[in-house]
Amino acid sequence: MALDPLGAVSQQSIMALSGRLALAALRLWGPGGGRRPISLSVGASGSFGCGGNSEKVKLSLKDVAELLRTRACRRVVVMVGAGISTPSGIPDFRSPGSGLYSNLQQYDIPYPEAIFELGFFFHNPKPFFTLAKELYPGHYRPNVTHYFLRLLHDKELLLRLYTQNIDGLERASGIPVSKLVEAHGSFASATCTVCRRSFPGEDFRADVMADRVPCCPVCTGVVKPDIVFFGEPLPARFLLHVADFALADLLLILGTSLEVEPFASLSEAVQKSVPRLLINRDLVGSFAYSPRSTDVVQLGDVVQSVERLVDLLGWTQELQDLIQRETGKLDGQDR
Repeated sequence: MALDPLGAVSQQSIMALSGRLALAALRLWGPGGGRRPISLSVGASGSFGCGGNSEKVKLSLKDVAELLRTRACRRVVVMVGAGISTPSGIPDFRSPGSGLYSNLQQYDIPYPEAIFELGFFFHNPKPFFTLAKELYPGHYRPNVTHYFLRLLHDKELLLRLYTQNIDGLERASGIPVSKLVEAHGSFASATCTVCRRSFPGEDFRADVMADRVPCCPVCTGVVKPDIVFFGEPLPARFLLHVADFALADLLLILGTSLEVEPFASLSEAVQKSVPRLLINRDLVGSFAYSPRSTDVVQLGDVVQSVERLVDLLGWTQELQDLIQRETGKLDGQDR
């Protein structure tokens, strides 16, 4: 699920870390990030370089598939939002009538956003934990889009996956935590609001499922899952974007409104010669107000668009086999 944290990583922190990350990237990839020129086949729309000498061309979904299939692009950064989880049955936050913000009246809160505000949480944590019971990992399962991203990882094409979601479905699909940046936190860990001790999130699952507010076993303070609330800083791992987006040779953006900062601005952080593919219900962000010549936009149903890309890649059978294997594992866990 996507949240709207008002707090951001401080500019000073980013600048302090960026020099070290840039130096590390230089050591790892060499000057220019080790970018290799990319050329498309005769049947594609044209050719361009991933360095600074890009030729303006109009790319298609087929071209993006070829870049992946031929491994001309193999440092793929992915950004995802709530739109990839709605096919799993999880409502997003803002859809009128069906989004979570439209359906929070039952939680006895003064206004919808209060459920993610620390001040209200300290006053009355029960509404948050009522919602947390619904969202806690294990209630929902990954869908085709999550497993497509897992396949990118299996094929060693995924540099990093940046997610606004707190549903844990990226983890459930089998993508390693090392490949994830959960920008708005997750239920995987929790912190006491009084003594600041950290705990595995699973330690308090039984309390949440039993409609109890979890309390610290040491000081009895309320234990809050490490979900980013309004005004809280983003996780330290978010700073990985300084290096990741500089190294990326393809950016995939799926199921997000690109409205929540600072996450949304990451879509503009790759070099202008790097292809960006938006798979989304609507045209959003800089794809609408400042499009690039190497942008590819696939609007409509996210799952259907992903399936089309998978078909162009020739990965359909592999994806079906992966889903069958992973679904079997989840079925075993449920027994």
